[in-house]
Amino acid sequence: MSELKTAIADAVKTAMKAGEKDRLSTLRMVSAAIKQKEVDERRSLEDADVLAILDKMVKQRRESLEQYESAGRDDLASAERAEIALIGEFLPQPLTDAEIDALIDAAIDETGAESVRDMGKVMGIIKPKAQGRADMGAVSGRVKVKLG
Repeated sequence: MSELKTAIADAVKTAMKAGEKDRLSTLRMVSAAIKQKEVDERRSLEDADVLAILDKMVKQRRESLEQYESAGRDDLASAERAEIALIGEFLPQPLTDAEIDALIDAAIDETGAESVRDMGKVMGIIKPKAQGRADMGAVSGRVKVKLG
């Protein structure tokens, strides 16, 4: 069992014992998403797979948060912020801009990429290193700028 799955399962138990209903609800939602992916793929997930799921969940909540804020729904926006913070507890420390640039430069050097056509090769090297630690859409944009 991956360390992240174990940590999430332990957090569920702790939240149950402490009677933290909102926290428990979010943690159960995370556990259900992980379990669903395992059932769909018929295999036990590794930490990298769990990170991808958590990253996707945070991204979805950020999009919802923007929509709720623009609609003036502060009650729903605060709930999304709380879920983002809770899921973020299980994500690794985010990469700084300098670290992202260093990863991009190293990947470009490693692949010998010269134009935007080589972007897939570069992103293939960056993704496993930055998954869950950086917004991959933003990283992709920065790679385009460097290769463009």
